[in-house]
Amino acid sequence: MKTIRLTLPEIALIAGTRGMLGAGLALLLAEHLNLDQRKAVGWTLFLIGALTTVPLGLEILGKREEPHPALA
Repeated sequence: MKTIRLTLPEIALIAGTRGMLGAGLALLLAEHLNLDQRKAVGWTLFLIGALTTVPLGLEILGKREEPHPALA
């Protein structure tokens, strides 16, 4: 098994981007705002969440460590 060490701020960033992605998607599907407001806010949150996923994912994948020989 490969391990990845993450700092607390990195975990918070990951959670935050997932939250924005989900909130954007929820607003796109919700009916509490008028259509134009919902689309503007929803797409903004969705795109921020989606776009911030790429650099975070690359950073995390770059931190992969080879398994310790005793644990393999």
